Amino acid sequence: MIMAPVFLVLFIQDDILWRGLSLLVFLIAALSDIIDGYYARRYDLESDFGVFLDPLADKFLTFAGFVCLPFLDPQQFPWWAVVLIVIRDIMVTSLRIFASRRGIVLETRTTAKAKTAIQMGYLYVALVFGFLILFGGGFGELVRTIYATNIFFWGMMVVVIITVYSGVEYLVVNRKLFNSAAHGAD
Repeated sequence: MIMAPVFLVLFIQDDILWRGLSLLVFLIAALSDIIDGYYARRYDLESDFGVFLDPLADKFLTFAGFVCLPFLDPQQFPWWAVVLIVIRDIMVTSLRIFASRRGIVLETRTTAKAKTAIQMGYLYVALVFGFLILFGGGFGELVRTIYATNIFFWGMMVVVIITVYSGVEYLVVNRKLFNSAAHGAD
């Protein structure tokens, strides 16, 4: 959670050194999350607080990554798309907390797993391109040419559609939670 704002501040600098360092911070944060989860499960060191905090830290890092993108180019990475991604994740996290307080564990949907993989793949590629675009010479020109095709805009649209769909799916599949809450039943 601490590394996410550091990454964000470094990435939005229009300097190759700072942006490169931001990618290193992002990578370290992602790897530390993987290593931490592995050891917690392997040595049975999981706690309720850790189970709650781990996905929250993942969201902070993901949100920081998506928030950086419009600073590169708001036409390729529109703010409204980032807002939809963030709202969906906040909504599903809130639904999980609500269900947990009622003693219900929401199973992670297959589409949510696919959403996460697609988001992460897209985010990593977009962030790396955001770094590479700062290079000069023929290589930098090639990167800018690829970037100018609007491929990142269309990729963002795919990410948004899958993200919103998976959020709606959570609401539809778990609508009984809302019905029971509205009627005061457990």
